[in-house]
Amino acid sequence: MIALILAALTVTGCDRAKKIPPEQQAAQAYLTALGAADAATAAQHTTDAGVATAAISKSLAGLGNSNSNSDSKSDSSGLSGELRVTGLADRQPNSATANYEASWRLPGLSTPWKYTGSLPMVKQAESWRVSWAASAIHPDLKNGSHLTLKRSQPARAALQDAAGAPLFAPTPVVTVGINPANVRDLSGLAVRLAAVPALQTTAGEITSAVNAAAKGQFVPIITLRRPAYEQIKARIFNLPGTQFQSETRLLPPSSNFAKPLLGSVGPATAEIVEASQGQIKAGDVVGVSGLQRALDAQLRGTPGVEVYAADDTDATLGAKLGTVTPPTPGKPVRLTLDRAIQAAADATLARESQPAAIVALQPSTGKILAVANSASAPGDIALTGQYPAGSTFKIATYTAAFQADPALTARTTADCPPTITVNGRTFENEDRFSHGRIPLTAAFGYSCNTTAIDFGMKLPAGALAKAARDLGLGGDWQLPTPAFSGSIPATATGTEQAAEAIGQGKVLVSPLLMASMAGAAASGVPIAPSLVAGQQAKPGPALDSRLTANMNALMRATVAMPGATGYPLLHDLPGEIRGKTGTAEFGTDTPPKSHSWFAGVRGDSSDMAIAVFVYGGEDSTTGAVPLARQFFTRAG
Repeated sequence: MIALILAALTVTGCDRAKKIPPEQQAAQAYLTALGAADAATAAQHTTDAGVATAAISKSLAGLGNSNSNSDSKSDSSGLSGELRVTGLADRQPNSATANYEASWRLPGLSTPWKYTGSLPMVKQAESWRVSWAASAIHPDLKNGSHLTLKRSQPARAALQDAAGAPLFAPTPVVTVGINPANVRDLSGLAVRLAAVPALQTTAGEITSAVNAAAKGQFVPIITLRRPAYEQIKARIFNLPGTQFQSETRLLPPSSNFAKPLLGSVGPATAEIVEASQGQIKAGDVVGVSGLQRALDAQLRGTPGVEVYAADDTDATLGAKLGTVTPPTPGKPVRLTLDRAIQAAADATLARESQPAAIVALQPSTGKILAVANSASAPGDIALTGQYPAGSTFKIATYTAAFQADPALTARTTADCPPTITVNGRTFENEDRFSHGRIPLTAAFGYSCNTTAIDFGMKLPAGALAKAARDLGLGGDWQLPTPAFSGSIPATATGTEQAAEAIGQGKVLVSPLLMASMAGAAASGVPIAPSLVAGQQAKPGPALDSRLTANMNALMRATVAMPGATGYPLLHDLPGEIRGKTGTAEFGTDTPPKSHSWFAGVRGDSSDMAIAVFVYGGEDSTTGAVPLARQFFTRAG
């Protein structure tokens, strides 16, 4: 390796290379190996290779080198340096001083760390070497110490609500756990703790976790906000084996506020560190999930990095040797969430045992005002759920009918028989109700499946899919978090065409999409939902005013007409509620289970559109509609 480096210094021209003094060549060879994070080779150019190898390896590791050691050259770790001799001084026959400049590229940082120094060179047995001392790594480094990096994260920027107020604040929490070394009776302790509902665990889970823990390892059970902990402290504090860790975390206003949309902040996981390509280190506080994760790069800012001397024995920090980069604060992100409306949605679902979701948005702007999921929901089903729409999809079916027949109006009459047969398959109204020939407002309000299927079968090929797209289905939403904008086959025939007319078949929607479709049908403006203020996709072309007037009449009938599906629970609410109820069959049970839906708007100007969904909620009048009433009442 020494011969190769020396040869590299002379290959460009014999006459010119001969003029480079040998002490300068030796100094450059040392600096080149040091910059390549090659501790062993650099040490060979010193007067004490063994000591130098260990010392250099330790400093390279402190700068972020992943594999510096005394035996081999480092692999590609991201650490590299350009170190160059700038001149010689104090030249004597057997000694000299080599001045140099250094520029290190540290893993994960774009700003180099620069400094200058000098190397004492001595001639031994006709060979020039660096007279070893720790200062050969950095001029201010003392023997018995090594270089290390100190990261300092800036204060995390805020996720803000629509009014610009921070949604997360420093909040005292207590982690309840077990110290296995202090446990006297594990089975008894597990039973006592599992009997406390706030701990949300079972005796089996506790026993398994403790038995799997390493010796002396703290076993966490749950982290509670301090007020919640204080409520159960008397029941668990004195139990032998329990242990408690207090800290402060960035948390939203309540434990269920916009959860899981907003996500959480905490120590970086191994997966996050690995995926960051050096930008995030173990111990950094980052967005772990939800929008905190999706917007983490903007919110967390850039950590400051300083270089210190650290004691070789106990790693105590000594002198500060330089600042690579100061911490740069992140930039806050203002969301479209309305704090009061979000709180109303969360409160509405607080006691809902089924997986359920509520979405509220503003049709005129597309701003999402609230995204709520019940505690049992498997993730953010409000945005990402993919479910059959059931009768709420009749909003699209009647939109398609009005588009296909300009003479059709909300007052047009149509038959509502108990059943209708398509290609040998019989479709029926709920409990096979029949209303004879009635206006479309009544057919929509009573939720006549047979009427909707009759219209659906008469539509031109692809007309239903087009109408659904006109209302927002399949839109290219520009959201910072995953969301499902729905799907429907481009064309369908026979029984599939009939099923799609009532939101079954292969129709799939999310609560966000159904709120958007209801808002578009009522306002006449297709909605491009947005979650971040100022970031919105372009909405589609406006709908025909005649169509909008007819759809508003149908949706109002669902709530205002006696006997209609939404009338018993919604007709007396202020704000002129309009919408559509729905049940959507799923699964293979006989009879099949059903989801429960409500999608609609409130206000003469359609200033808020909502969707309420209950997984397996069966009848909409006992599932989604009561929740819609609670939400409208709470939202004011």
